[in-house]
Amino acid sequence: MFALGRLLRIPGPWFLTRWIRRIALGLVAAYLAGTFLQVWFAAGNNDVPKRVDAIVVLGAAQYNGRPSPVLRSRLEHALALYRANVAPMIIVTGGRRAGDRMTEASASARYLISHGVPDASIKREVQGTNTWESLAASARFLRRDGVHDVVLVSSGYHAARLAATAREVGLSPHVSSTGGRGGLRSIAREAAAVAVGRIIGYRRLSGLT
Repeated sequence: MFALGRLLRIPGPWFLTRWIRRIALGLVAAYLAGTFLQVWFAAGNNDVPKRVDAIVVLGAAQYNGRPSPVLRSRLEHALALYRANVAPMIIVTGGRRAGDRMTEASASARYLISHGVPDASIKREVQGTNTWESLAASARFLRRDGVHDVVLVSSGYHAARLAATAREVGLSPHVSSTGGRGGLRSIAREAAAVAVGRIIGYRRLSGLT
């Protein structure tokens, strides 16, 4: 009878707290794992529409007007889309980093012009220092022109956060990535950013990073 009484006894608060902690940790782990898989699959998905209003190229490092290899690959990809008549306009983004003589957007525009894109077909966003700032600033002047449907060009691992940020600032995005998914570390870092951004918003996330 004593043993049966112990089995039927209602668990104390310490027991419930331990199980609540385990359930919470399990839910967090499942959320992070699910987000990682979504970022992984998004990185390998190249969403190229037949026609949009504009191509938006996310900035990367440049050296005194010479695009870095990462930025050059994005610009070459944007050129291929432009030449395929995916959009009549290219938006280049990115401000000036410490020590730079020019903005990332200016370096990108120079590169595109040197490869045959008319200056009239290029718009420059020259203030952004991160993804949210660049897309928010681009969205403001695109909306004035009635433009919402865009294709975003960046590295593969960036695709999930890029699309989510674009939707947050009012754009209707497709993502066309350069190269492959990127390394596991890049995917893991992006998965963590997306997991937090979904909860607090990507604008606040940009302030944290």
